[in-house]
Amino acid sequence: MQSAAPQLPLFADDHDEPGTTPGFSVRESARAKRLSIKVFPRGRVEVVVPRRTPPAEVQAFVAENRDWIANAKASFAEQYEVEPFALPLSVELNALGCTVRVQYQRRHDSTSVRYRYGNGVLTLSGRTGDEKRCVTAIRRWLSATAKEELGKRLQALAALTGMTYDRLQVRAQRSCWGSRSSSGTISLNLCLLFLEPPLVRYLMIHELCHGRHMDHSRRFWKLVSRFEPDYRRLDRELLESWRNVPSWLGVY
Repeated sequence: MQSAAPQLPLFADDHDEPGTTPGFSVRESARAKRLSIKVFPRGRVEVVVPRRTPPAEVQAFVAENRDWIANAKASFAEQYEVEPFALPLSVELNALGCTVRVQYQRRHDSTSVRYRYGNGVLTLSGRTGDEKRCVTAIRRWLSATAKEELGKRLQALAALTGMTYDRLQVRAQRSCWGSRSSSGTISLNLCLLFLEPPLVRYLMIHELCHGRHMDHSRRFWKLVSRFEPDYRRLDRELLESWRNVPSWLGVY
């Protein structure tokens, strides 16, 4: 079974890391009963598989559906203009209401790329001719920024709502904006930094409320509505908010 996925799922508890096979990523899901394929508007292909699915079975499944994948990518290509890759000269962090300038300092004797941030400028130094290393460095900075800045907002909302959580982790998740584990760990997607503050606030309220109701029952949504009455509209907007994530980041 396969399905096109023009929007980003909002919440998930599944393992979510890219696979090593060129051309597509693999995501193991505890809830998956069968293999499925998702094609995203920018052309990324994700194969969702039950846990412990043999790699050979995944390869065979993709091969069987190669024509469907090509047709889905072609259909999206007609609707969405492909953006050529280019390292950013600035990064707009809508969640924080600021734009950060990016500058590159190349050092020919360096084998890595490091970053430093100050006064609204992110400086990458080292092997900046390596685009992949530059993106990795920017992602490290985004992760650290999200951990600090979104962490403050999450703590404030926890105090406001009376909800609790044990710890916060930040990742570049490919299939969800946030999740909460049964042990009380809230995971936030670093890409939330590119979204507008009301959407980020709603996402955090959503995950905090899962501390009392781990499902999406009527009781859960009633609790969410106490702190965000406009949750239905915000929930719909999140479905399309992947558009705000820059393509150079390589996540969506």
